[in-house]
Amino acid sequence: MRTVQCVKLGKEAPGLDKSPIPGELGKRIFENVSAEAWELWLEHQKMLMNEYRIDLSDKSSRQILKQQCEQFFWGEGSKAPPDYVPSRK
Repeated sequence: MRTVQCVKLGKEAPGLDKSPIPGELGKRIFENVSAEAWELWLEHQKMLMNEYRIDLSDKSSRQILKQQCEQFFWGEGSKAPPDYVPSRK
């Protein structure tokens, strides 16, 4: 099992099996993001898609998600919409 120094978790952790998305961002994620942190992003991405009604068939919407992904891992974090209220489980 390959491990990475995860930029999100700040620790050595199991990495992804393959690049999760194509291109340079996918390569950076593969090399620097753990599988655990990627799961955190997928949950956050789901929330963003639902709250902002993001349509993945729209190129500008995909660009927004890409920017949010970069912020989530390498920036100050991707923030939830101001009026977002997490559901209670």
